[in-house]
Amino acid sequence: MIEIILPDGSKLEKEKGVLPIVIAKEISPSLAKKCVVAKFNDKMIDLTEPLNESGSLKFVTTDDKEAFEVLNHSTAHLLAQAVGRLFKGAKFGVGPDIEEGFYYDFDLGENVLKPEDLQRIEDEMKKIVKENIKIEHSIISKKEALEIFKDDEYKE
Repeated sequence: MIEIILPDGSKLEKEKGVLPIVIAKEISPSLAKKCVVAKFNDKMIDLTEPLNESGSLKFVTTDDKEAFEVLNHSTAHLLAQAVGRLFKGAKFGVGPDIEEGFYYDFDLGENVLKPEDLQRIEDEMKKIVKENIKIEHSIISKKEALEIFKDDEYKE
């Protein structure tokens, strides 16, 4: 068993491997719906990352500033996926979240982005969301990242 300490100081005894989302649902289904990520021992983690040791757990909800940053970061990836589908051969620079939202630098080669393309990109983003593709957070080595992006000069 592990001990989970919540922000109000209350403690829960849970089986090793429990998921933060399961704890959130046990506390309140409405809390679980508002959760974006969790913080375990002050480290941001996915809601589906198993907890294998005792520690403090905080849920980051849509009401928190940190959620805005996480959602914007994810939306930048969604934008890149849509652009990649619509503009074959597109190359991707950086796409961070910023205070006002997010942005992404693209090299579309011979293609020139036109105002009407913005609606096409938005529609493709909505289509991708409806596909309900599982998003998984992965940590890889620099060597692995360089292999994945070996044909992209912007990721060297």
